[in-house]
Amino acid sequence: MTAPPLLSVEDLVVRYGAVTALHGVCLHVGAGEAVALLGANGAGKSTLMKALIGLMPAAAGRILLDGRPIQTLPADRRARLGIGYCPEGRRVFPGLTVRENLLVACWGNAALRRHRLESAYALFPALAEFRGSLAWQLSGGQQQMLAIARSLMDAPRLLLLDEPSLGLSPRLTDEVLDRIPTILAGGTAVLLAEQNATKALAVAGRGILFARGRVAAAGTAAELAASRDLHAAFLGG
Repeated sequence: MTAPPLLSVEDLVVRYGAVTALHGVCLHVGAGEAVALLGANGAGKSTLMKALIGLMPAAAGRILLDGRPIQTLPADRRARLGIGYCPEGRRVFPGLTVRENLLVACWGNAALRRHRLESAYALFPALAEFRGSLAWQLSGGQQQMLAIARSLMDAPRLLLLDEPSLGLSPRLTDEVLDRIPTILAGGTAVLLAEQNATKALAVAGRGILFARGRVAAAGTAAELAASRDLHAAFLGG
């Protein structure tokens, strides 16, 4: 019997009041897989992320983790089941040090917390250099690294990564997105919402194209990179 995908989304509908933001969305993410969620600004990517972690209620449809429905569970329960979330805009705690920002997201004994800290510093060595610095003193790229590392501190099975390249230079975008294979190797699958389609498809095995709250196209990274739908979504037509 084939095991279910790590994450399945079935006919998901999300509304902001009378406005429907997601229209019957269906997708899946397998264990150990990176999937790029692509689309222009306002396509519905962040709304989907918030619905998956429990910050937006589902008006209809199902969200399943390991084949079990979780759409009625609060965000903290979903996190405890193994979903990590790195929201758009970094949102680090500016008055806490790098080390404190990381530790606040880790449950466990002292030995486990030390191990997770060292893993975070290994993933982003710049964080080790500034471990005693306040978060507001970091550059934008370093804050993004901190936000990603913090979302991994409880060793999630699935990481929801929302627009990690937003506001970053091309060099820093590469530095952040190039860590995704390492995250996968550590046992965490990734659903990556990203406007930079070229960069996202370079680190993902599959891609899903969003347009106006619907899945417009899906396929392997190579298939989607060559798709006319992808160019139309970003350039019009």
